[in-house]
Amino acid sequence: MGNGTNLGRVRGLGSAKHGGKHWIDQRLTAVGNLLLTSWLVLSLLLLPNFEHETVAAWLAQPSVAVPMILMLVSIFWHVRLGLQVLIEDYVHDDGNKFAALTLLNFYVIGAAAFGIFMVAKHAFTGVPA
Repeated sequence: MGNGTNLGRVRGLGSAKHGGKHWIDQRLTAVGNLLLTSWLVLSLLLLPNFEHETVAAWLAQPSVAVPMILMLVSIFWHVRLGLQVLIEDYVHDDGNKFAALTLLNFYVIGAAAFGIFMVAKHAFTGVPA
């Protein structure tokens, strides 16, 4: 086995020192997602109908557009955190891992930016996206 104590043999095999922040970020985004999606469902249920004009007027309000944008950011950040863990755990080749994480980052940034743009365009112009 080798010389030294049990503790000495396992030194250097512990935490990478960044998992704690990642774990907390994932839990915080989960709570944010729960609150914001609950707000979305309740807000939609309070609308008199779901006709395009009604929903468009609802989305054009700043008090609706801002939480929608926050929800998009929170959801896509949460998706990125979760899929990053999945990729890091199950993709073992460093090149494939780098490619998968790069594609993941491009996807979540692009999708979130597109969603934010659509909400902002509608909120600022009142024109359906």
